[in-house]
Amino acid sequence: MNNSGPSPNDFLEVAVEAARKGGAIIAEAMDLPKNVAYKTEVDLVTETDKKSEAAIVECLRKYFPQHAIVAEEGGISGPDSAAKYKWYVDPLDGTTNFAHGYPVFAVSIGLFENGQPLVAAICNPVTRDTFTATRGGGAYRNEKQIHVSKVEKLAKSLVATGFPTHKRVQNPNIHYYWEFTLRSHGVRRAGAAALDLCSVACGHFEGFWEFGLKPWDTAAGMLLVQEAGGVVSDFAGRPYTPGGPQILASNGLVHEEMRELVSEIATMKPDAATFVPG
Repeated sequence: MNNSGPSPNDFLEVAVEAARKGGAIIAEAMDLPKNVAYKTEVDLVTETDKKSEAAIVECLRKYFPQHAIVAEEGGISGPDSAAKYKWYVDPLDGTTNFAHGYPVFAVSIGLFENGQPLVAAICNPVTRDTFTATRGGGAYRNEKQIHVSKVEKLAKSLVATGFPTHKRVQNPNIHYYWEFTLRSHGVRRAGAAALDLCSVACGHFEGFWEFGLKPWDTAAGMLLVQEAGGVVSDFAGRPYTPGGPQILASNGLVHEEMRELVSEIATMKPDAATFVPG
């Protein structure tokens, strides 16, 4: 670190170290019996979530004790929640997949500076891929720069979404899933939003949308998409804020077409337009 304080690359180095520590804990536990608890009737948490989070928070605290940390299992810790620097930590994105032995899950860590994304690190313990980004510095997969796809039409796109564990009966996303399936090459539902956003950044998906994600689900992935040349907004096209009611991420070329479609669906299905995830 230089005399003027840490640079984005200094922050990134710590984020990668922390993400890999969490990823190593998950990798060691993948083939072991799972100690599963329930936060709600269907919302799972495992001992591995907690161990991963503890290791990540310890690492971040070691280097940046003055920063705020918002972690899925531990809530807000550290100084005032309005601190200049705030870390968003998902120690195991895709817990349900992990609990069932389905190999789609990741560690996601994003750093915000004055409310704007600065650093992202996402570790996939199954493939051992590490995705990184810094504001203005591009997006990378294993230190090789990545870019969004160049597909220009939704009809030629592969897109992704997710369904929350809460309010499953009332959730209107089935309407969106149906319409996007009919108007694209297909919709994938993997169960790990961080990895879906990585796939948009890599050009594997042209777009991704979802309702009701928490800040730690998207804080890292949104920066990856933006630094890979994509666009992230809400359904109305306004700038997306982690924890907002909807996220729409794309390669930029199909963004307006996706946004027009979600608006059309909301018009056709009033329950989809008025739904607010809780």
